[in-house]
Amino acid sequence: MRGAFLCLWLLIPAAVAAYHYGPGQEKLRLDDAATMLRRAEMQASQEKWSDVVESYDGALALLPSTDVSSARRIRLERAKAQMLSAQLPEAYNELSSLSEELAADKQAPAPLVAETRSAMATAEYYVTWLMRLEGRPREDWEPPIESSRQNYRLLAEQATAQGDTAASEKHREDLEAAIRLARMDLSELQALPLPSQCQGCNSGKCKGCKKIGNKPKTGENDARGASSGPPQDNRGS
Repeated sequence: MRGAFLCLWLLIPAAVAAYHYGPGQEKLRLDDAATMLRRAEMQASQEKWSDVVESYDGALALLPSTDVSSARRIRLERAKAQMLSAQLPEAYNELSSLSEELAADKQAPAPLVAETRSAMATAEYYVTWLMRLEGRPREDWEPPIESSRQNYRLLAEQATAQGDTAASEKHREDLEAAIRLARMDLSELQALPLPSQCQGCNSGKCKGCKKIGNKPKTGENDARGASSGPPQDNRGS
C-alpha cells in the first residue's frame, strides 16, 4: 500500500506538468483573450479606435481556431472600430468576407447576420463617398452604393416585420441617405464636411479605397440631413 501511495505521489508533478503544457495552456490563452477584449471595451469608451483595433487583433490571435462564433463577433467589432480609425477600406474588405461566410452558414445567428449587414451597408456608404471624391467613374462607385441601398431596405423590412419601429425608421432614413448620395451632384458632395469615417484622407482625396476588392485571405461631422448619410457608429466593441 505504501509503495502504491508513493508511486501516486510521484505521478502528481507529471500530471500537473501535462495539464500545464496541454489544456492549461489553452485556458491561459483564453484568459489572455478575455483580457484583450476587456481592454478593447475600455479603449472604445475612450474613443481610442486604433488601440481598439490592436486589442481585437490580439484577442483574435489568442482564440482557438475552433471558436468560430467568437471570432466572427470580434471581427465584426474590429471592423466597426476600423471605420473610425482611418481604416475604412480594411473594414470594407473584412465585412465583405464576413458577410459571405455568414450567408453560407445556415446556422449563423440572425442578430449577428443583421448587425453585420448593417455595418456592411454603412461601410459601403462611406466607401462610395470616398470613391466619388476621388473622381472614380460611376461604374466603380455605383455597385457599393446600390448594395448599401439594398442592405438598408432589407434591414428596414426585417425590423418592420419584427415590430421594431425605431430600428425600421432608422434603416429607412439610412436608405434615403444612400439614395441621395447616389443622386447627388459631385459639387454638392465636395461642399459637405468630411465624415469622421473618411478623415483618414487628405482633403477628401482618399487613395485607400483603391484597396477595395483585395480581400484578405482568411472632430465629428455627422451632418445628417438632406445631403448626408448614416450617422457614425461610435461603437468599437
